[in-house]
Amino acid sequence: MPIADKMRSATLAPMTGLPALSRASLASRRETVADVLRDAITSGRLQPGQKLTEAGIAEQLGTSRAPVREALRQLEQEGLVISYPYRGTEVLGVSQEEIEHVLVPVRVALEKYAFRKAMPRLEEADYERLESVIASMDAAAAAGDTGSLADEDIRFHETVVELSEQQHCLQIWKSIQPRVRAYFQRDAGYYAEPSKVAVQHRELIDALRSGDPDRLDEAVVAHVGTHFNAMKPSDS
Repeated sequence: MPIADKMRSATLAPMTGLPALSRASLASRRETVADVLRDAITSGRLQPGQKLTEAGIAEQLGTSRAPVREALRQLEQEGLVISYPYRGTEVLGVSQEEIEHVLVPVRVALEKYAFRKAMPRLEEADYERLESVIASMDAAAAAGDTGSLADEDIRFHETVVELSEQQHCLQIWKSIQPRVRAYFQRDAGYYAEPSKVAVQHRELIDALRSGDPDRLDEAVVAHVGTHFNAMKPSDS
């Protein structure tokens, strides 16, 4: 099994049982460490407020502290951890307030623009690519694998943003993507009926194929709101 796959299957909390990294360049080891920690944070295996130490992570991954230090800096830029002077590094959570007032509005604005730009550019091969992602959603739903379902959900949206050929949109999307995935995983509400996820994304494809920008806007707003409404605390 490739080392990245081994590490993704490892249980981080409480930071035990991680396999050692293979020998590689500092840059690739940094990326591998970042991937492991990012996956553990967004999947909930590392909880908000949990402390991370360079020495502890380095020891468990069988690497030096340098790639761990660089990986933690990268994750701090992504908003997944925060470092405090004299207190070390902690995992950051995603609050309902942040979802409502930051992530959802940013996603709506960004994706409405990017989807509109993508609409006239999409060719049949692009739709086949998106349908392939949806097929993977169906497979993940059938297997009850909500982690993979979240990955495919993210991949679908990132693919459309990429196909829009709006590089500034793609840059913004990549900067918020880790926290978007974290809020997908923060609450099981949205994936309570996993079989519906593929259906909801096919509705986006239908809107893209329609050639109607207003219909597409409505579909994007409704779709992004699905996550938020599913995770919104009940008034009862």
